[in-house]
Amino acid sequence: QLQLVESGGGLVHTGGSLRLSCAAPGRTFSSLAMNWFRQAPGKGREVVASISWGGGSTGYADSEKGRFTISRDNDKNTVYLQMNSLKAEDTAVYYCHARIRGVEYWGQGTQVTVSS
Repeated sequence: QLQLVESGGGLVHTGGSLRLSCAAPGRTFSSLAMNWFRQAPGKGREVVASISWGGGSTGYADSEKGRFTISRDNDKNTVYLQMNSLKAEDTAVYYCHARIRGVEYWGQGTQVTVSS
């Protein structure tokens, strides 16, 4: 069982920044690749960024490249998503995600609202 708890969402103006955090208590975190997804109103859930278990490899959706940065601190069992130059279309619920032996785990989500 893996518990994922996101925090850091909120309301920000266009061009602003936010840093999301996802805490994952337990010994398995440091061995897991981690992902951030988001779901905008009326749309499906889409991957935003991914990071390997050791943090040496990252990947981003095209629309986030250069604006978002995923990182992790395995000593703190936490993965982060730094979001800069936010746009209205970034408004969504952001979810932390991991997969263990084919079982998917999701956090409860954190709302990010970007207003102009």
